[in-house]
Amino acid sequence: MTAHKTLLLCTCDKTQSFNPKALQTAAAAEQVIVVDQLCGKDMKTAAEHLGDSNELLIACGQQAALFERLSEDVQAEIQQSAPLSTIDIRDRAGWSASSAKPKRVHAKQAALIAAAQLPAPMVPLKTIQSSGVCCIVGPTEQTIRMAELVQDELGVTCIVNDAGPIQLPSAGYNVAKGQLTAAQGALGCFKLEFAQLQTLNLAGRGALGYGEAEATARSECDVFIDLRGGEPAFPSYQKRNGYFWADPTKAGELERIALTARDRVGEFEKSVYFKLETSLCAHSRANQPGCTRCLDVCPTEAIFSAGDHVEINSDICAGCGSCAAVCPTSAVTMNETPFEALTQVMAVMAKVYREHTDETPRLVFHTLGAGADAIAFLARYYDGLADDLIPLGLEHIDRIGHAEIMAAFGAGYAEVLILADNKTDRQAVTAEVELAQAMLSGTKNSPSRVRVIAAEELGEAGDNVGRVSEPILLVGGRRDITRVTVAAMADRIEAPIALPAGAPYGAIEINSDKCTLCLACVSLCPTGALGDHPDRPEVQFTENACVQCGVCESTCPETAIILKPRLDLSNDALIPRALHGEDPFECVNCGAPFGVASTINRIVEKLENKHWMYTNADNVQLIKMCNDCRVKAQFHGDNSPMAMGERPRVRTRDDYLDN
Repeated sequence: MTAHKTLLLCTCDKTQSFNPKALQTAAAAEQVIVVDQLCGKDMKTAAEHLGDSNELLIACGQQAALFERLSEDVQAEIQQSAPLSTIDIRDRAGWSASSAKPKRVHAKQAALIAAAQLPAPMVPLKTIQSSGVCCIVGPTEQTIRMAELVQDELGVTCIVNDAGPIQLPSAGYNVAKGQLTAAQGALGCFKLEFAQLQTLNLAGRGALGYGEAEATARSECDVFIDLRGGEPAFPSYQKRNGYFWADPTKAGELERIALTARDRVGEFEKSVYFKLETSLCAHSRANQPGCTRCLDVCPTEAIFSAGDHVEINSDICAGCGSCAAVCPTSAVTMNETPFEALTQVMAVMAKVYREHTDETPRLVFHTLGAGADAIAFLARYYDGLADDLIPLGLEHIDRIGHAEIMAAFGAGYAEVLILADNKTDRQAVTAEVELAQAMLSGTKNSPSRVRVIAAEELGEAGDNVGRVSEPILLVGGRRDITRVTVAAMADRIEAPIALPAGAPYGAIEINSDKCTLCLACVSLCPTGALGDHPDRPEVQFTENACVQCGVCESTCPETAIILKPRLDLSNDALIPRALHGEDPFECVNCGAPFGVASTINRIVEKLENKHWMYTNADNVQLIKMCNDCRVKAQFHGDNSPMAMGERPRVRTRDDYLDN
């Protein structure tokens, strides 16, 4: 046990109970103190321990901000403060209707505290500079009104898109007229394109007017406010930092946007959520299309093709993690919630819960925003979470893929639930949930062991409550843990498990009648799943390495390859096997093997006595020779293109004297 840590527990006015000894062990604390109103009459207890040198863990999430301010006050007063951290175990575990099973509640509290002691992953940061250059696009009335709201903090240019009344010139902002045609970028680096742009002519007396229209024009800005009222300029626009969209006819929208937009000036730190290893990417090879899974799911369009691999714009990336969840090669991984960290958290919570109850818990993934609020609401006003349901909060549930789901089963959870905040979240995880369900069905397990739920289902008991699932050692990458988990869940698998189209596991089939063994598929396979034989024309395949990227299928000039999504758990999937091969042709001159026998015979059949060069000539024999013999035969033949005839005799002086 690590010394110099104090655990403060609060019964929240005696509305929850604890097993202090179990929580002390889970927190690795030197001492544990239990009070009834830590944010009220017992606040002095918190202040006393904040003044100590011991690390302090307060088991209260609701009043975390209060304790942080208290810590700052204590530090200012005594010039010393204990390291402070807080954790919520009340809403997520303590407030539950299962009073008949307090052992489960206490076990879940211990599991949550134990997981919180794991080191948090380090997330690299990048600096974004915003000078406050702002572009507002929309109808004249609303655009000018917004400009008036933000002009004292931002450098504003208004681009009106209607025939509204021309406003008197203002020193606080510029005005032009045009239609937005394209937009890209994020905070500090927006690039906008306009058609028929006309600047306001400020010179002269009389009525104001716009100048001559430019067919196309480009502009750059740091902040982009879109008041056009139609479709947003970007997909998932809420995740685009520095972009503000609103319906200008909705009451209060302009004021709401102005409050936030005014603060987008200065230097900001942005997390670099992802790590990209382009050498592992199976996007394309030699201009032949392959895997596009991350491109298909990215909600912000931060991912784009860059030839043989993809690139990710870190300015646009919102860190949802959907790309990492579907990447079959782990070319994209997350810095904030790496797969290894998630598996470690899941394993620790399941282990602690099982040690205290001898039962298997269930797991629910939820967001730290609306998902956490739903759990807190359920706990305060209803029966709370089911006592065997352990919550795991993430910034985005898009981060959950089939590998995370199967890792949870490998850690020993009976069921894996995903709490969807909205329809968009539900759609984001549907394909990965269906893939996990197919694996469960293939192992004779109920596919309902993983499902997407709504908030009202959080308090329901599952079909597998109380069961005991033996965990496995979660070591390796996403594909390794998935394969080992599925194998452990299956009593006996006699055939590969069929998977939905698009699954990143599977085999390929080669039509032997079409394949010419050109080996183009072998040379372009990005994962090394396809290989050749060193001594004969043959395509070999290692199924465990195949990610079903489709490069081989799109490369094959004979369209002889078909993808077959499945999961083969046998050892045969780990070793190369021959898909198609033939005997080589033997040179008619030296007997050396070369080429493919069927191909050589087919060429001879098509040319012999059917082409003037191969009619009544020995040229047919050249086709049947290896490279060395073919060169020799052509060089020494009667019709050698390099032959120069008989070399003339060298004339000497005697020849001239004789004449």
